[in-house]
This record gives sequence, structure tokens and C-alpha cells, in this order.
Amino acid sequence: MSRLRVGIAGCGIAGLASALVLARAGHRVSIFERFDQPQPVGSGLMIQPTGLAVLRGLGLAERVIADGARIERLHGRVGDRVVLDVGYAALRGASPAFGIGIHRASLFAALFDAVGDAGLAIRTGRAVCGSQLGAEGRTLLFDDDSESEPFDLVIDALGTRSPLAPSTGRELPYGALWASLDWPEGGEFSGSMLEQRYRRASVMAGVLPIGRAQAAFFWSLRADRLAAWQDAGIEPWKREVLDLWPACAPLLDQIVATEQLTFARYAHRTLPTPAEPRLLHLGDAWHSASPQLGQGANMALLDAWALGMGLAGALSVDEALARVVGLRHRHVRIYQALTALFTPVYQSDSRIIPWLRDRLVGPLSRLWPATWIQAAMVSGLIGNPLRALELEVL
Repeated sequence: MSRLRVGIAGCGIAGLASALVLARAGHRVSIFERFDQPQPVGSGLMIQPTGLAVLRGLGLAERVIADGARIERLHGRVGDRVVLDVGYAALRGASPAFGIGIHRASLFAALFDAVGDAGLAIRTGRAVCGSQLGAEGRTLLFDDDSESEPFDLVIDALGTRSPLAPSTGRELPYGALWASLDWPEGGEFSGSMLEQRYRRASVMAGVLPIGRAQAAFFWSLRADRLAAWQDAGIEPWKREVLDLWPACAPLLDQIVATEQLTFARYAHRTLPTPAEPRLLHLGDAWHSASPQLGQGANMALLDAWALGMGLAGALSVDEALARVVGLRHRHVRIYQALTALFTPVYQSDSRIIPWLRDRLVGPLSRLWPATWIQAAMVSGLIGNPLRALELEVL
């Protein structure tokens, strides 16, 4: 396809990765960001083998691996009972698969620097509130009543609550408190595992190594209980965490105020029509879910790579967008269904579901082929999304 004028709304993982893919293909890219200074939002995340494959294609895998922590296993307990034990080694590939625990800021910086090296300018302080299709292309509308120049293609990378996308899906009752903390040297935590502790499905704590001698600590919380948690102060909550998981003491010693924790809200939504005339919704703007399977950033990276493939060789924008959706549609549907299925297992008020998890599913999950199935789900490889994108596991 000839060189396109592309406007990208949003400077997160999906927006930056899309900009990099398109710029390297020779398209004219403009990025719009509502903040005066682009910045990531959030704490730790997991880059799975799928996301690493895209980052290798972008030439960024080595940097991300160096900045993060190599994760070999996910491990969860209820008291002394192991109810989650997922090792990447169960995939038994030609080379050992692994995940990378990393601070969102480190992943953002790798993509942001690459976008800068590609000579792309980011137009900051531009809060997108809509778009408009005209004879010369699609323009972006801003909250100050101004609008952009027309683009041949607009990429919506504004996330779950994008004003460019129709309202769909539902807000999830549970979110999570997050904090990035110093790694407790000499403590009981493994530097190569995501570790979690549960009480039923309503209480969950987790510790993820994210490189640079840091850990991401998270705690499940119902959104409607956030105000009460803030009003109660930090000490009652710290006692609750220690009652569940005493080994967290050196992490909690670093938290002295509720303001040190950021609350993340989640929604489950999937656009039935991710492509519109000269407009494509990517990442969370297309499909968002709870982080139970840790796929958010990885799915965004896969979407961005598919965008580049869809445009290559297409005769029109409409054809290109149909190809992009076709490349990703099956994998998106699989993981949206899996995430909806597993969210109540780890974040809900149910008593029956966690009872089944702890006494039946947990023990059975340590037997083959359940070990492989779990590893394939966590890694993002169910549905084999890399084959269609001509990528391979790192």
C-alpha cells in the first residue's frame, strides 16, 4: 500500500507499538496524547512469549529482558495448599519459554525511545473526544473544540474507556491496589516466580519481580470498598495482609500511607466491530479484561504487529483493516472467553468456585496435560497466534 497519513490517538503500549510498526513501513505517523508529558500508568506487568516475539521483531527484546526479571513459574497458595502451579517448562518447546516481569515504565521507555529514534513527534496536551469521517479522510476531535488534519487512517489506542469506541461490556466489581517497592533481599520470595496468596476468591495478594531490584505488590479490592479502605488508614490493611501472608512484612514496611498504592479498575469488553471506515480500535480499545491471565500488554503488541502485516500489500485501507481483524479475531475471542471464565475463580465473592478450585482443580492441575494447558494459557500461545503473524517464540 502507498504511504498513508496515520493519526494515532493514545501514547500507551498499543499506540507506541503501532506507531513504530507503521513508521518503519514508511507511513506518515502523528501521535496524539492528552498529557503534557507522555507517561505510563500502572506498576508491574508480565511480558509473555507472545509479547516477546513482537518485541524481538521490533528490535527491543534484549532491552526489555535486561530491564525486567525472568519469570519461570507462577505459584499460588491458600494456606499450605498449593492451588496454582504453572511452569513455562511444561511447554517443552525447542527453546525454554519464559515470561518477563517488568515495570510498565520500563516497557513504555523502550517503546518511547524507539519512537523518538524513528523521528516521530508526539503532539501532547491533545485530549481526543471523538472523530469525524469526511471526504478527505478521518479527523480527530479534541476537547477544546479544535480538530486535526484529515488522516487516511486513525488508530484508536485510547484504552478501555476510549471516546472513539461505542460503549459495550461491563465494569468488573474487583480491581487491585498496586505498588512498586524495593525487592526484599534475603526474604522468602523467589526472584523467578509470580507468587500469590488467596483467601477464597475475595482476597488475593501477589508479588511479582520486575527487575532493577524491584517488586510489584498487588492486593485485590472491590471497587465499592475503595473509599472505606482509604478512610480506615493504612495500618488495619497492613495487619490484614500480614495475617494472610507474613512474608510480606519487609514489603509492607515500605508502605506508610494509602497514597503509595494505586487502584486499578478493570472492565470486560470486546467490540463486535473493531474496524470502522478509516478507523481501527486496537489493544484495550478493542478488547479489555481483568489481568488474571496477564495478557493486556501482550495482546496490544500482537495487535500492533498485525496492523503492519495487514497494511503490507493491501490495495485499500478497508482491505487492510479487514486483514488486521482477521489476523487477530480468533485469538482475541479465545482469550476474552478464557479471562471471563477464570476471573471469578480468583476475584469474586463466590464461595463455591474457590472451594472447587482449592480441592479439585488445584490438585488436578499439577497433572499432565493440565500442566501444558495452563502454561499455554498463561503464555498466550493457545490458538497459536504467532503462526499467523509469522513470528516465533523467542
